[in-house]
Amino acid sequence: MVVLALLVVVGVVGWRLAAGSRASGVAASTTTTTSASPPTSTTTTVPPTVTLAAVGDTELGNTPTLPSDPATWFDSVRAALAAPVVFGNLEGTLTDATTSKCGAAALYCYAFRVPPSYAAIYRAAGFTVLNSANNHSDDFGPAGVASTSAALRAAGIVQAGLPGQIGLVRVGAVRVAFCDFAPYVLTNDFLDTTAAAQLIARARAEADVVVVYMHAGAEGSNADHVTRQSEYFLGEDRGNPYAFAHFAIDHGADLVIASGPHVLRGMEWYRGHLIAYSLGDFANYEDFSSAGTLALSGILHVTLTASGRFVAGRFTSLVLAPDGHASVDPHGAAAAFVDQLSREDFGPSAALIRADGSIAPPA
Repeated sequence: MVVLALLVVVGVVGWRLAAGSRASGVAASTTTTTSASPPTSTTTTVPPTVTLAAVGDTELGNTPTLPSDPATWFDSVRAALAAPVVFGNLEGTLTDATTSKCGAAALYCYAFRVPPSYAAIYRAAGFTVLNSANNHSDDFGPAGVASTSAALRAAGIVQAGLPGQIGLVRVGAVRVAFCDFAPYVLTNDFLDTTAAAQLIARARAEADVVVVYMHAGAEGSNADHVTRQSEYFLGEDRGNPYAFAHFAIDHGADLVIASGPHVLRGMEWYRGHLIAYSLGDFANYEDFSSAGTLALSGILHVTLTASGRFVAGRFTSLVLAPDGHASVDPHGAAAAFVDQLSREDFGPSAALIRADGSIAPPA
C-alpha cells in the first residue's frame, strides 16, 4: 500500500508539471547538459587602406626673391592638405650653391633655388614625399642635387625621382612606393621605356601600392588638353603623357599623377585606375604666371586598398593669388574646370568630378 501511494503521488506531480509546461508553451525537455557551440561571429574584417594627398608644382621663390614669412606660406591650405601621405613636386632645389646651369648669355633659362632650411617648412605643412623628377632638379648641378637630398632627409621627407630612386613610405601595414619620372636622363627618364618598366616592376616588388608620378607635357594656359601625342615646349621633347600614363598602369601602377604644364588637366579612368594628367601649380612665389586658368589649382585626395583598388577620391579646389599663394576656393572653379576637361578629352572614360569635389568612375 505504501508503494501504491507513492506511485499515485508521483503520477499526480508529473501530470501537474506536464500540464504547467503545456500551459506556458515551453517544452518540458528544454534544459540540457550538453555544451553549446560558440556563437558565430558577425564581425567583418575591414581591409587596410591608405589615403594620400597630392599636389602639383611647388616653388617658394628663387633666392634672393623669397616670401617675407615663408613659414606661414602654407597656413591657408594646411587643413585641406592633411593626409597620412602628402606628395608634391619640388620644382627647383634646396641649396645655397651659386653656380647654375644657366650661362650669362642663356635665353629662356631658369634656375630655381631656395635655402635648405625650407625643407622644414614643407615638412611642417605635412609633406612626407617630394619629387625631384623634373627639369629643375639639376638647376645647380651635383652640388644642388646633393644639398637638396640632404635637406629633405634631415627634415624627414622621402625623396623620389632621381636616377634609380624610388620613394618608399609605410602607413600601418600598407607599403606605398612612389615611382617618379620625367623626360630627362638626370632623373628617372620615361623616354627610356625599358628602364621605366624595370623601375615600376621593382617598385611593385617592394610595395603594396605603386604610385607613378610623371612630369610631362607642354606648358602654359594653352596646354590644358591631353593631346595623346608627343608634346614639346621650347623645342624640348616633353613626352606623350597619355601614352606613358597607360604604359605605367599596364606595367603595374595603381595610380598615376602628374604636373609640369603649370595648368590643370583632366582626369581619366583606365583599367580601373585613376590618372590625373596635371595638378597645376600649388605654390608659386613670383616664379610663374597666375593669370586666367593658371590661377586654378587643387589638392587630390585618393584612398586605395592595400591591393591598389580605388576606394574614394576628392578634389579640393584652390585658387592662386597674383603672387602664387594658394587658398581654398569655396566656389569650386578648379573642380568644374577639371571635370569639363575630363569630359572633353576622355569622353566615356572620363573621371567624373562632382560639385562637392568627389571623384567617381564613369557610369
